Amino acid sequence: MDPASLKKLNAARRERRAAILLTEMETGRDRVILEADEVAGALGDLAATAFRSGKSGMHAVEGKKYFLNVHVPAPRIAAIGAVHITQALAAIAAIAGYEIRVIDPRTAFATPERFSGVDLAAEWPQDELAKRPLDAFTALVAVTHDPKIDDFPIIEALKTNCFYVGALGSRKTHAKRVERLKAEGVSETELARIHAPIGLDIAASNPMEIAVAIIGEIIQAYRTRPVQGSVASGARERREA
Repeated sequence: MDPASLKKLNAARRERRAAILLTEMETGRDRVILEADEVAGALGDLAATAFRSGKSGMHAVEGKKYFLNVHVPAPRIAAIGAVHITQALAAIAAIAGYEIRVIDPRTAFATPERFSGVDLAAEWPQDELAKRPLDAFTALVAVTHDPKIDDFPIIEALKTNCFYVGALGSRKTHAKRVERLKAEGVSETELARIHAPIGLDIAASNPMEIAVAIIGEIIQAYRTRPVQGSVASGARERREA
C-alpha cells in the first residue's frame, strides 16, 4: 500500500469518516476515496454503492479491474430521553447492529435498572455531547417531548450532519418546535431534514411498535444517505458562509 494512502486511511478511521482503498489490479496502484469526494463516471457510481452497502469486493469498470476495500464507521444512535420507547429501541438497535447511547438528565428515568447494559448518561445533552460529540454516522432520536432537553441536541445533530434526525411529537408539536429552532438560526433546509412525526408510517400505537418504526426509518436513512460530494445542503451552506 502507498504510504500516503495508509496515512489518509488511518486519519479517516480516527475521525470516523468513511473511506475506500481503491486498488487497480493491473498496476497495483492504490488511492483513498473519502465519502465526500467527487468521483466522476461509472467509478463514482460504484464507489457510492460501496459506501452505502459497506461491502468490499472486486469490480470491473471500463475494461479495468479494481478492488474496493470499504471502511465505514459503525453507525450509532444517540437517543435523547430514557422513556419506554427508548427501552424498546435499545433492544432492537442492538439486533440491527447499531450502538446506542441514551441521554437524559432526569435521574428518575435514566437508571441502570431500566437500561441494563446500555450506554447511559444521566446528564444534560449539552454536557454529554461536549464530551462525546455527534458525527455524520450518528442518528439522533429525540423523544422527551421537553424543549429544554430536546432542542439543543437536535440543533447539534443538524450542525454536525447526523445522517438521521428524528423528533417525537404531533405535527402541532413539531410546528412549535420549528418556530423555536428558527429563532435559534436554523435554516429552512436544515429544518426539512428533521423526521417528525418520527418513524416510518406503519400505524404504530405503542412504545414497542414506535421503536420498530424508528429503527426502520434510521436504516432507510443510513442506506440511502447522500455520498460523494452530495453532503446535506444545509451543512454545505454553513461551510460556505
